[in-house]
Amino acid sequence: MDAIKSTDNEISKMFIAVIQAQDIDAAYSALKAVNIMPTRLPSVGGFLGRRNATLLLGLKPDEIEKAQSALKESCRQRIEYLAVPLESAPLPLPTPTPINVGGATIFNIDIEHFEEF
Repeated sequence: MDAIKSTDNEISKMFIAVIQAQDIDAAYSALKAVNIMPTRLPSVGGFLGRRNATLLLGLKPDEIEKAQSALKESCRQRIEYLAVPLESAPLPLPTPTPINVGGATIFNIDIEHFEEF
């Protein structure tokens, strides 16, 4: 098998972006506007159990900054309130507790090898 040569036109990074459902359409459109076509997978968050989407992006070196900018501009964090019962209360009275949700969580992974067929 021949050694694979790396060029600047090959995919060198893999972004895995976990995005809240409210931001996914804007994020997908922003990425398409800069000619980056992600693969979209439905997912569910672990803490709140809310719907998310996970985008897989194989990026060339010149696309990394464009992808980060597109996601920063299209995804935002919000404050939502979660009802948490008060401890040491005689009755379980839920108290609204503010939590930050939304935005994008991006994992940036180096790619050593990939194949297309």
